[in-house]
Amino acid sequence: MALTGRVVGLALLGVVPVLLWPGPVAFFATLLVILAVVAVDAALAGSPRALRFDRSGPASVRLGEPAEVRLTVTNSGSRRVRGVLRDGWQPSAGAVRPRQPVDVPPGESRRLTGTLRPTRRGDRLVERVTVRSVGPLGIAARQVSPRAPGRIRVLPPFTSRRHLPGKLALLREIDGRTSLRIRGQGTEFDSLRDYVIGDDVRSIDWRATARRQQVVVRTWRPERDRRVLLLLDTSRTSAARIGDAPRLDAAMDAALLLAALAARAGDRVDMLCMDRRVRARVEGASRTELLPALVEAMAPLEADLVEADWMTVAATIRQRLSQRALVVLLTTLESAAVEEGLLPVVNRLTSHHRVIVASVSDPALATMAAARGGSYEVYGAAAAERAALDRAATTAELTRLGVDVVDASPADLPPRLADRYLALKAAGLL
Repeated sequence: MALTGRVVGLALLGVVPVLLWPGPVAFFATLLVILAVVAVDAALAGSPRALRFDRSGPASVRLGEPAEVRLTVTNSGSRRVRGVLRDGWQPSAGAVRPRQPVDVPPGESRRLTGTLRPTRRGDRLVERVTVRSVGPLGIAARQVSPRAPGRIRVLPPFTSRRHLPGKLALLREIDGRTSLRIRGQGTEFDSLRDYVIGDDVRSIDWRATARRQQVVVRTWRPERDRRVLLLLDTSRTSAARIGDAPRLDAAMDAALLLAALAARAGDRVDMLCMDRRVRARVEGASRTELLPALVEAMAPLEADLVEADWMTVAATIRQRLSQRALVVLLTTLESAAVEEGLLPVVNRLTSHHRVIVASVSDPALATMAAARGGSYEVYGAAAAERAALDRAATTAELTRLGVDVVDASPADLPPRLADRYLALKAAGLL
């Protein structure tokens, strides 16, 4: 049982007879009357245990977008249930108005509509609702918290999709599907055309030249149906927050843009999310199924506070890729993590595949490095400069071993990684 604010008013009314007839008799008589009114009002309230709940709404929503969820309340009892219902979504689900009035006559149903604005990626859950059924006088209420489970999956926001039209236009230029054609350096034969001054003489097709009695050259286009493997590092380094989001979320955004671009280019894209074990995988998805499969696999992922086992990662990649492929490692460039984990296995990867290491840098370090306001800020600037030098040394060492390195802020990493992919595509290096 629960009491409402009207109990205070009832108690104030009970002060009047106590003041008029001072003494214990008047006090206890007034108290018994108040308790009797409260008990009768609670007894006359409709039973909230007679309510049945049914949820409906979208199964998923992108982070940052609102979702409308519906709760149908059915009264199977014999009395009207009138009061307040609180939907118990966890705080990160971002329920806009969790408390709503409810008034359900016997044998009828009412639909309550709410809005969620999730603040975190992953599965947002609700286990119970709390119903407070108020009596006809509004003094007392009967309250229960029955189970009414529900779930909504919050998908990665894919904010970098705004870059996709521009990258697709560059891809069409590389493939020669627009009026602006550049001579590709790929190895897939495209067509024959007449020789013009400036063409590479190595592209001359001598048999076709003999047949036509004029010089003919072959044109090439970037290779299609290549393998692209995206590997997301889900170890402890991915848990570091860059701005207001974990490093893992920024890596996901870059992976989604690259996957969308590579799929449009006709390449086969797979994804592995690993630290010491495979946490999620997407393999063999078609071009139309790829992005939905990726966001569904990424949505529940959280960084695990363990070190990445790069020996296991390299063995897993080698097991899944029998032919040369583009392997994109979305991880960190922290010198300690790279020197102890990634560097010893880099040669195993670069000897069989083209490798890109994509890392999210923290823009706050540049701000710290420029600060000189006081002794505290000077020490912070020195630490930031030291971190930048270590990062540059790690990048240089990886480049020496044949790895392409893309290091950028969360906003810049997706387009820069896509540009590196297009550059390799145009140069015929995939």
